[in-house]
Amino acid sequence: MKRSNTKVVAIVQARVASTRLPAKVLEDLAGEPMLVRVLNRACRARTLDATVVATTTKPSDDVIVRLCKERGWLSFRGSEEDVLDRYYQAALTFQADVIARITSDCPLIDPEVIDRVIGKFLSRIPNVEYVTNTLERTFPRGLDVEVMSLAALKKAWQDDRNPAWREHVTPYIWRHPEQFKIFHVTNDVDYSYMRWTVDTVDDLTFVRKIYDHFQNDAFNWKDVLDLLDKHPEWHQINQHIQQKAVP
Repeated sequence: MKRSNTKVVAIVQARVASTRLPAKVLEDLAGEPMLVRVLNRACRARTLDATVVATTTKPSDDVIVRLCKERGWLSFRGSEEDVLDRYYQAALTFQADVIARITSDCPLIDPEVIDRVIGKFLSRIPNVEYVTNTLERTFPRGLDVEVMSLAALKKAWQDDRNPAWREHVTPYIWRHPEQFKIFHVTNDVDYSYMRWTVDTVDDLTFVRKIYDHFQNDAFNWKDVLDLLDKHPEWHQINQHIQQKAVP
């Protein structure tokens, strides 16, 4: 369900100075940088009107801006640590009514899943402010999509006084369910034990197995499930990695 008067913008946060695996967004996946794979996949979502790469003002992230220009992508530069402010300013700059948050360390992000989460949001306007598939997790970690209204993002931007929360953009929203109309998207089968995001070398090794097999980014998440059924040992590559917790 797409409303012609509602502009939906995906904002993909990306920076070179990631803590556990520096420059991971530029790591090669079957001949393309990880960020390219993320954007190629996200841009295939039919519910999006625009996709923006939101990076920082640090000189080290000039390479990300150059890559965006080369590929014809929209980009925005803002605070490195206050990612909530970066999102809000990017949303204002590109006149978003609805914001989909996607991170650049999820190279298996799936347009079908993005459309499913955005679709649930759009179908509940005006009685919705935040929809996600992360709070009641049933999808693999790495297919994470958060969708919020500009008003909800603005309220978090104005009221959140916790720097650690602001680094993760949305904790103020999902930790104050009494203030926001929140909905969840879940899958019929629970795949939450699967780790498809990239924070470490082992995560990168796992994702490279997928890309080395397909040699493109046109596959969908169910294709990955089928591949992993044939190679169950691949799950063990990064299953020991602990996700970085939000303080």
